Amino acid sequence: MRLTRNRATTLLAGALATSLLTRAMIRRMRAISFRDRVVLITGGSRGLGLVLARLFGNEGARVVICARNQEELERAASYLREQGILVMAVECDITDRERVEELVRTVQQRLGPIDVLINNAGVIQVGPADTMSRGDFDEALKVNLYGAMNLIDAVLPSMRARRFGRIANIASVGGRMAVPHLLPYSASKFALVGYSQGLRAELASSGVRVTTVCPGLMRTGSPHKATFKGKHREEYAWFSISDSLPFLSADAHEAAAKIMHACRVGQSDLIIGLPAQIAARAAGVAPGLTANLLGIVNRFLPSSNGDRASRFSGSESYSEWSPSSLTVLGEQAAARNNEVF
Repeated sequence: MRLTRNRATTLLAGALATSLLTRAMIRRMRAISFRDRVVLITGGSRGLGLVLARLFGNEGARVVICARNQEELERAASYLREQGILVMAVECDITDRERVEELVRTVQQRLGPIDVLINNAGVIQVGPADTMSRGDFDEALKVNLYGAMNLIDAVLPSMRARRFGRIANIASVGGRMAVPHLLPYSASKFALVGYSQGLRAELASSGVRVTTVCPGLMRTGSPHKATFKGKHREEYAWFSISDSLPFLSADAHEAAAKIMHACRVGQSDLIIGLPAQIAARAAGVAPGLTANLLGIVNRFLPSSNGDRASRFSGSESYSEWSPSSLTVLGEQAAARNNEVF
């Protein structure tokens, strides 16, 4: 009996090792160089998008960044050019299909077909559920889901025709596990995860690889540009502090490097950060227990004031708690990543 069990264990270990080796070999065969590739990054003027633009540019890619704010774009483009990176910056609202189609045509005319699309642009609203209006949910879906779909619809015909392309959709661990006080954001990111994973399956034989990226908290400096509702100063405090602590949040550069590698090898899914990996697995294995634990977390978050109408940016929500010594790393990231102008 013992020999039989030992043999079974050996066979199982061998099968697992073979599977892992085979997967590694397939990924290596699929790996691409980004040199001279045209890489379009939405929301590329600041935060994670700007970090990604720098990394792809350092690999020799021809980088295109788009965002809604022209001043932010100009600062980002100047910064990247100072680094010796070839960059094209185009103002574009990704919720406008016609503007997106015009953007893609312009890029194709000037630089050639788009090889890599990084759907990074997004919005986030923080506050209790009863402070969120239907308009908050509409906004989150328009940008986080439909904005990504607009870009994919515009670039996919060319990718299909060439039987080549990489698409990375930056979702969130909030799209795998709904987080209190982030309901519009989580709802839109759940939708993006489902769309992205389904699209990968449908494009499996086309030569186009779709990667679904679910980061946890990252030190990008993004709380400055987020929207806060309810007791906005308290909401900003807990969110910005969580986004700055090293054991809860991931370094933006390291996160961007992982995203770039996932694009290089055509990886299907990527969850960034140990807390995010634990949370996503817990939600998948024990959803009821996870929901109960999140209910306990919710008790420690700010209470609601019932105000659905008022909205404040992070920069309008400062308090004695934030910025403070607890948010130093986040403030440093904001300064590096064009988030505080």
